[in-house]
Amino acid sequence: MGLKKRIIPCLDIKDGRTVKGINFVGLRDAGDPVELAKQYAAQGADELCFLDITATVEKRDTLVPLVKEIAAVLNIPFTVGGGINDVTLAKEIIKAGADKIAVNSAAVKRPELISELAAELGNQCVVVAVDTKRMTIGDKIIDKVFVAGGRIETDKETIAWCEECERRGAGEILLTSMDHDGTKNGFALEITDTLSRKLNIPIIASGGGGTAAHFEELFKDTHASAGLAASIFHFGELPVPELKTMLVEAGVEIRIPAQTGI
Repeated sequence: MGLKKRIIPCLDIKDGRTVKGINFVGLRDAGDPVELAKQYAAQGADELCFLDITATVEKRDTLVPLVKEIAAVLNIPFTVGGGINDVTLAKEIIKAGADKIAVNSAAVKRPELISELAAELGNQCVVVAVDTKRMTIGDKIIDKVFVAGGRIETDKETIAWCEECERRGAGEILLTSMDHDGTKNGFALEITDTLSRKLNIPIIASGGGGTAAHFEELFKDTHASAGLAASIFHFGELPVPELKTMLVEAGVEIRIPAQTGI
């Protein structure tokens, strides 16, 4: 495909702090988001994702001042999500320094929002975050979409919903496997591969990245264009430069920024 694969650290934000859990629960503190953002930009991350994970549940807007603070220390693309349910707030977040907007629960509730955001901001600025979980219903295995930080099951099937998002103008899908989230046992390769072949927009895979081998597997066995992870980066288990070096050695096309000295 020729396009270089992207490595994206994700800051899950709760009460102004970075947190991380397993399968969406059991959150623990992972540090100051501004410091972490600064560190990832310096380490050569390709992009940064900021998700205010309780904004929807607490029925409030994303933390605009914090977005502004993080954007001020970044020189890489920056995606912000959490509680964004209209174009006005989305524009405010872009104005605060975000490059892209991620929507999840609000898009499921009112899919027209995707088209409105795409019309106003351009498709390249609209990321639809999809939290998916594999369910056994009768004798069928179905991938279902969940909302509200993984708390509520919807009637949407993941693949059909992602296809609809693309039709409505999404520029990218951030696919998080709830079954794999925080486990560090590897990405959900099967659904990631199916989706990345069906859709013409980039798929960011999230949930389960624990080792360089998992990222290598993701990029060699699926058409995902990016791998997103949190705890392995936040807790220093696998620093971004080290991961990129290992991927280059494994023959994966990765962007290598000059200043990291890889």
